[in-house]
Amino acid sequence: MAATEIQHCPVSDSDDNSDDGKDELRHTDLEETIFRSYLQLNPTQSSSSQPADLSKIKSFLNSSRSGALSCMICLERIRLNDPTWSCYKECYAVFHLICIQSWARQASDLAAARAASRLSTEHFPLAGVNAANWNCPKCRVEYSKTLIPSKYLCYCGKTQDPDSDPWILPHSCGEVCERPLKYECGHYCLLLCHPGPCPSCPKLVKNRCFCGKIEDVKRCGFKDYTCNRVCEKKLDCGVHKCNVICHQGLCPPCKAKGVYKCQCGKFEQERECFEREFKCENECEKLLGCGKHVCERGCHEGKCGGCPYQGKRSCPCGKRVYEGMPCDAVLPTCGSTCEKMLSCGIHRCPERCHKGLCNETCRTVIIKSCRCGSLRKQVPCHQALACERKCNRGRDCGRHACRRRCCDGDCPPCSEICDRKLRCNNHKCPSPCHRGACAPCPLMVTISCSCGETRFEVPCGTEREQKPPKCPKRCSISPLCRHAPKRKPHKCHYGACPPCRLVCEEDYPCGHSCKLRCHGPEPPPNPEFTLKSKKKKSNRKPECTPGTPCPPCPELVWRSCLGEHVGAEQMMVCSKVKAFSCQNLCGNLLGCTNHYCTKPCHALKSQTSTADRSVRTEPCEECHLPCEKERELACPHPCPIPCHPGDCSPCKTLIKRSCHCGSMVHVFECTYYNSLPENEQLIIRSCGGHCHKKLPSCSHLCPEKCHPGQCPSPEKCSKKVNVRCRCQNLKKEWLCQDVQAAYITTGCDPKDISKSQFGIGLLPCNSECASKAKVVDSGLLLRKSKVPESKISDAEPKAPKRRKRRDQVQEVTQVSRLQNILAKVRWFFICILVLVVLVAAAYYGYKGLLWLSDWMNEVEERRPRKRFPNI
Repeated sequence: MAATEIQHCPVSDSDDNSDDGKDELRHTDLEETIFRSYLQLNPTQSSSSQPADLSKIKSFLNSSRSGALSCMICLERIRLNDPTWSCYKECYAVFHLICIQSWARQASDLAAARAASRLSTEHFPLAGVNAANWNCPKCRVEYSKTLIPSKYLCYCGKTQDPDSDPWILPHSCGEVCERPLKYECGHYCLLLCHPGPCPSCPKLVKNRCFCGKIEDVKRCGFKDYTCNRVCEKKLDCGVHKCNVICHQGLCPPCKAKGVYKCQCGKFEQERECFEREFKCENECEKLLGCGKHVCERGCHEGKCGGCPYQGKRSCPCGKRVYEGMPCDAVLPTCGSTCEKMLSCGIHRCPERCHKGLCNETCRTVIIKSCRCGSLRKQVPCHQALACERKCNRGRDCGRHACRRRCCDGDCPPCSEICDRKLRCNNHKCPSPCHRGACAPCPLMVTISCSCGETRFEVPCGTEREQKPPKCPKRCSISPLCRHAPKRKPHKCHYGACPPCRLVCEEDYPCGHSCKLRCHGPEPPPNPEFTLKSKKKKSNRKPECTPGTPCPPCPELVWRSCLGEHVGAEQMMVCSKVKAFSCQNLCGNLLGCTNHYCTKPCHALKSQTSTADRSVRTEPCEECHLPCEKERELACPHPCPIPCHPGDCSPCKTLIKRSCHCGSMVHVFECTYYNSLPENEQLIIRSCGGHCHKKLPSCSHLCPEKCHPGQCPSPEKCSKKVNVRCRCQNLKKEWLCQDVQAAYITTGCDPKDISKSQFGIGLLPCNSECASKAKVVDSGLLLRKSKVPESKISDAEPKAPKRRKRRDQVQEVTQVSRLQNILAKVRWFFICILVLVVLVAAAYYGYKGLLWLSDWMNEVEERRPRKRFPNI
């Protein structure tokens, strides 16, 4: 940030809790004052063009100027007149002097006590001294116990107890820093006394690049540079050159490949140049100087040496020496005990003199004690002894027990993670479990404006107490809502942009417009610089939330029912419009086009629009009534098809029609028969044969062909009829018409004469008829059987069956009355017994419930006594 921009936004460097405004900073161009001598060496560059050098110092200046400096140990704000100490090795964090002194003493005392409990100062006299060091709470850089701060010094360390001057930076002396710069270039810092690291040396010097080819003028702080050319230095092999771009430090190993021999010269392999000297896995096997043995060494370089078997030779145990024995002769064993020291360092080999190595494991049985001393046992010397006793001593953390099996008293440090919540209330302690207070949270939170030009860092946990920085620039974030062209520009701010306060006026699909405050999307705040708000959440619900769609349309509209009946409309909220049924009959014409739907009001597919697809459509009912239409032709048959649109189909019912005489039956289709005129119907009904009707005057058939109506001229029947006298003794044949005429002349109607009596009695009887009649009467009397009088006298008129049944029913009813009385008495006693049983069950059931309730209360009273018997 340029100095000219800082002058337009005066800020306070005082604490918010100060009672008066005496500590208010009245000079705001501290940045220009502090960097003036530094910028004079580079007049073409400003402080803002060197963020790598000055960003840390600017962050400290912004924190100090806005009163945001906080102690990481106590998390309290550092006032302008509070004694402070700053880490001068790495992090340059600022702490209260009292806090850092207490922190350093506790850390050094705890480290010394821990070291003293583990290591003895007699064997390690410097162990306690080295372990008494303390660390910076933030960067964990180690300081010795002698460097515990005891004085309040300025940032550069030249002035003790610097005065609080509003015209200079707080906690500084206002003089030139003059601390030696890094890289030990021999120059000193030219800035005024300041917090944070010193910037790189701005002086110009001549220096060569890493490969030494180019010499150029560079700033002293950045004098080491690369020329971006190939290095071309000779590599360690002395043959090849480095092909890497100009670099710092040693050149990489030579990667050139070639075929190289091993040290013994037996094996060849393609390898990289820096690995050209290697050993193969084969033995040397060159003949030694004695000419009898070969070299048993592996692949090696140089001469193999002399034969190891020449000169004085001894037995394997070394007790007996043989002189003058050739190198190829086999050495005999001496036969005595080997007595070489075993690997345990206590016992010797008990075997006879032998070739090769002694047994590595010492099997001598001795009495051993375990590490903790609680167990003594005879075990082989090579076997370690450990008991099953677990150590109950507390570890150095003071929170967990050792629990190591057979511990010798030197308990290892605790391996658990502390995981206690740090004072910042945001993180947990990641260190191993320890004594005392946890180290403060080393993280820093950056508080910045939206554009990032003005920022400062504060310790984690103090970010909620800080005031965000003010920036004079305009906010560069473009609005995302639909009112972006109409919104007024605003200044750069902290956090998210302020919400738009214009009316939304966005159109709903229904045609109405939103009349709420703008709730369109807003640019999200930078999560790197966003803090949680300290303001209490209000219970009042916001009118609208930014970034959410428009709420449902609140306009009132009229809505018709599902069936769109007249006079059944209702007023509803536009967004909550829903289909409803007016519970009237549907009334729509059914598919038969003859009847109307009797269902309650419902929606049809033809009535619903594309916007109302959510409405569940329901078809009208199907008409199952029979067809009631009258057919065009006079037909007595109903339509067999259920109720249907249009005309009925022709009647295909088969009807039976007998012929005129009744001798046969004709079958016709109803439509065909009824469509004919009456004369044609009479024609097709005729069977074509003789008429089978009987004449009305006589019993003969009509002689004409099958015809409708009455037979013509029934009195002119020409059939022959046998005519007899009354006694049927005489017989003659007459024409039927003559017989009818004879009956008419006698005054009788021929129609009244039965068939069996037709023609009888028309002839008069003679004398022969009388004699025959007497003979017949006497024969009939003889044929009749005689009935005994006794039977006739004893016979009585039999009673009808109905009367007998009636009498039997009366007898049964007389007997069932007594049975009915007995049954009633029996049922009366049964009802009384059932009532007594019910009353007894209710009484004893109630008593049982009372007993169960008392028992459960006793159980509930005993439970707390069992859990807490002393209470």
